[in-house]
Amino acid sequence: MGTAVQRSNPRLKSHRNHRHPTQLMFICGDDGIFHMKAYRYRIYPGKAQEKQMQTSLFLAKELWNSLLEHCKAFYNDFGKFPTRGALQIMAKDSGLHSQVSQEVAHRVEQAVWRYAKLRKTGKKAGFPRFKSIDRMKSLHYPQYGNGFLLGRKLRVTPFGEINIRKHREIKSAIKTLSLKREASGKWFACFCVDDTPVLKAPNGKPRVGMDLGLKTLVTLSDGSKIGNPRHLQKHAERLAALQRHFSGKRKGSQNRKRMKRKVAIAYEKIKNTRTDFLHKVSHSLVNSYSFIALENLASQEMAERNFGKQINDAGWGELAGMLRYKAESAGCEVVFVNPKDTTKTCCMCKNRKDVPLAERAYLCDVCGSLMDRDLNAAHNMLAKATAGTAESKACGDGIAIPSLKQDALPFGAG
Repeated sequence: MGTAVQRSNPRLKSHRNHRHPTQLMFICGDDGIFHMKAYRYRIYPGKAQEKQMQTSLFLAKELWNSLLEHCKAFYNDFGKFPTRGALQIMAKDSGLHSQVSQEVAHRVEQAVWRYAKLRKTGKKAGFPRFKSIDRMKSLHYPQYGNGFLLGRKLRVTPFGEINIRKHREIKSAIKTLSLKREASGKWFACFCVDDTPVLKAPNGKPRVGMDLGLKTLVTLSDGSKIGNPRHLQKHAERLAALQRHFSGKRKGSQNRKRMKRKVAIAYEKIKNTRTDFLHKVSHSLVNSYSFIALENLASQEMAERNFGKQINDAGWGELAGMLRYKAESAGCEVVFVNPKDTTKTCCMCKNRKDVPLAERAYLCDVCGSLMDRDLNAAHNMLAKATAGTAESKACGDGIAIPSLKQDALPFGAG
């Protein structure tokens, strides 16, 4: 198996039930490109099982910390990091299932070498951190049949049969399992399966350019707009009240633990509301258009500079990911273009001028056209994607071009 790639086809797989999303991973092997899909199910362990699973998380945390400490000491003594084989030997007799303990060792090795490679290339990177029990959230079983089986119930060694809510059937071969505990206390089973996508014929709908923003979440080149619901702002008062109560509880007390869980449940509700909204938006878009051109934004870097809370609440990256994997089954093609100068350029005459963020309309100094700045950007997105320029994926090169957008960076160029 080779390395993971960002994207092999602009039209990606979706599932009929958009309320229960799947995630796609693309792995490049020696014989070509194949897809892997992740299914996520809610599981309901009994009290004894949950206690045993919590114990396993604690043992995994202890194993991670001990292996990481060994890596630091080994580097200080010999000037290099230990091999994967040496870490696997150390992971034996940890009290965990053998496959789970080996997976922890692999994750430690990958984290250390990722740090080393980033530092070698001159990029800023921090050494992997020691984990508390709150940061160890999952147990990984990398091989189906060795530690877990899925039938009417989920059988996992050493926890036994766990009740699972299978809201859809898995038709492909299961490869791996991750048992994940959320901060709210809920447990989920995540299965990674082989998936062979089936291309659907184009749906014959119109083409459209799409601009993402904060005031308006989506602006389309046909004039349609989708507002930004601002989920976090709607729940701000309740969150503030819960966090005040949480801060007033004595550290280490049971009351503080209970309030911490209430805060986590409140945040989880906001997250679920946002995800449900974005699923409905993406489902509607891929079924209404045959071709969608949108900007390839570096949303994480943008959030680190300005408007981080608003950008993360809007869910630009999440929406783009949903459009990616839903487009294929809807007969739609999604193309990502470089958003550079899409706000500055007139879509009618291609004149370019600076437009301050406070100006919400674009008035061209040459041709005199006047339109909403987001609508102007959406027209430029569609023009870039359909012209086969170097910035677009219309050439079929499949290379994502990260860029920053002027609308979210008041003092940046773009």
